[in-house]
Amino acid sequence: MFETMALMPQNFSLPDAIWRLLISTGLLLLAIVILRTLTARFIRRHVTSSELRGRLLMNFRNGFLLLGLLGLALIWGDQIRSLALSIVAIAVAFVVATKELILCVSGAILKSGAGSFNLGDRIQVKDFRGDVIDQTLLATTVLEVGPGKTSHQRTGRMIVIPNALFLSEPVINESFTDHWDFHVFTVPFKREDDWHAAQKALLAAANRHCKPYLESVRKYMTKVGVTRGLEVPSVDPRVTIQVPVASEIHLTVRLPAKPGQRSYIEQAILSEVFADTDYSTKKP
Repeated sequence: MFETMALMPQNFSLPDAIWRLLISTGLLLLAIVILRTLTARFIRRHVTSSELRGRLLMNFRNGFLLLGLLGLALIWGDQIRSLALSIVAIAVAFVVATKELILCVSGAILKSGAGSFNLGDRIQVKDFRGDVIDQTLLATTVLEVGPGKTSHQRTGRMIVIPNALFLSEPVINESFTDHWDFHVFTVPFKREDDWHAAQKALLAAANRHCKPYLESVRKYMTKVGVTRGLEVPSVDPRVTIQVPVASEIHLTVRLPAKPGQRSYIEQAILSEVFADTDYSTKKP
């Protein structure tokens, strides 16, 4: 009995090759953790721009993750090849069990390859709309903007969108350029209202608010058009008429604005136009 007990540790001991693989794996993980910590500390200390700092932290985090996966594949490659048949069976079961995770990774590859959006862009996917604050291989995190599709205020809620959604749903990116955007909002009127005067007042207010930076917008849009091979759109404010139903007139205002000032300039124009004038009754 004593001899049997003495042989038990030897019987349950791992082969030297397995121990070497485990030690190599541990050293790899330790090295990646140390490199990631040092890199994050260096970025936080030396990168002053918050947007660039967040983008670098996200990219290095995903890069170290991929580096770890590649290192594990190289360390355990011989063992995987020796168990090829078993791995195939396990892989089939794994694919069935982790279908959603695989779709999420595929969605991350698709949005990265297509350049659908970047950190800080305002996007809309299905009914989810907000500013992108984080991206991983599995999900994209946005700060919700709403309520509705026309509001530009953050609700304070955070939405985590699975990347699998990008494989089946179109992505609307409201941040076409980095510096200037075209902002559009609609003001509804009844047909009997004095919408002619409101149209003139809206156009005058829009021109007045955009005049200080209109020339800068024109130069920037010209540069964007040449770079991307697009026809340069007119940057002057416009007020167009729409007739959704027979009894209503909608005035659609389009003007250039900075991405972070769309809500501000819209409220400033509406407050100026409707502060002292009532357009509800048509004037003779």
